[in-house]
Amino acid sequence: MMENLDQSNLNFNQDSLLLLNISLAIIMFGVALDLKIRDFKYIGQNPKAFVLGIASQFFFLPFLTLILVSLIQPPPSVALGMFLVAACPGGNVSNFMTHLSNGNTALSVSLTAFSTAFSIFLTPFNFALWSGFYEPASLLLREISLSYADVFQTVALILGIPLVCGMLISHHYPNWSGKATKILKPISILIFAGFVLIAFIGNYNLFLEFISFIFLWVFAHNMVALSSGFTLAKLGRLPLADTKTLVIETGIQNSGLALVLIFTYFEGLGGMAIIAAWWGIWHIISGMGIAFIWKNYSEKNLSPAINS
Repeated sequence: MMENLDQSNLNFNQDSLLLLNISLAIIMFGVALDLKIRDFKYIGQNPKAFVLGIASQFFFLPFLTLILVSLIQPPPSVALGMFLVAACPGGNVSNFMTHLSNGNTALSVSLTAFSTAFSIFLTPFNFALWSGFYEPASLLLREISLSYADVFQTVALILGIPLVCGMLISHHYPNWSGKATKILKPISILIFAGFVLIAFIGNYNLFLEFISFIFLWVFAHNMVALSSGFTLAKLGRLPLADTKTLVIETGIQNSGLALVLIFTYFEGLGGMAIIAAWWGIWHIISGMGIAFIWKNYSEKNLSPAINS
C-alpha cells in the first residue's frame, strides 16, 4: 500500500500551476507591503526574538523533522514532503493569526518577510541537507536528479522579486500600499485556498485511500513545528506576546511554495504532494485554534503552570 503512495502522482495541470505561482507572488507582495521602516528598527532594538524565530524555522524545525522521520519511518516520498515543508519559510497567514492571538504582529511580519528572503538560499540548502540524512529519501532524491540551481531560481522568482518590489513600493508610496494590502492579501489567500481545494477534489480517491496515514503524519509534524517555536521562545525567556509569535510563525509553513516546487520538479509525486496539500489545510486549523485559545491570555492571567 505504501509503495502505491510513492509511485502515485497528483493531477494538476500547467495552467493551474501558473496561477498558483502568480497567487503566491501576490501573497508575498502583500506581505512586503506590510513591512515598514519601524519593523527594521524593532528588530534592531529586540534582536533576540527575531534571531530565535529564524533559528526555529530554519534550523530547529528541520532538525526535529529528521528526528520525527527517523522515528516514524514514512515512505520516502512522504519523508521528502516533510523535509520540503520544514525547509519552507513561514506562511503569511501567520501574520493574521498572530494579530488575532494578541501576539507581536510587528515581529510576525518581520519574521515572515525576512524568512522568505532567507528562504531563497536556505530552502534548497535545507531540503538537500536534511533529506540526505534519511537514506530512503536520499536514494529517491538521487533517482529524481533534482537541480538545486533551478529550485533556487524558482524560489527567487516567486518570492524574492515580489518581496523587493513590495518593500520599495511600501517605502515610497506608504498610503497606497496600506490600501492595496487590505485588498491583495485576502484575495490571494482565497485563490490559494481554492487551488488546495481543487487539488483535493481532483485527487479525492488518492486522499481517501491514504488519509488515515497522512492525517497522523501531518498532525505529528505540525505539533513538532509548534513545539519548536515554543521551546526556543521559552529557552530564550521571551515575553508571552513574542512566544505566541514564534509558535505561530514556526507552525504555519508556506505549503504553497512546497506545492509549487513539487509540481514543478517532482511531477506531483504522491507522498510529497499529499503531505504539502494537507499541511495547507491542517496548519490553518491548528493555527486558528491556537490563536483563539491564546487571544485572551496575557502575562497577567497566564497560569503559573504555563508561565513557569
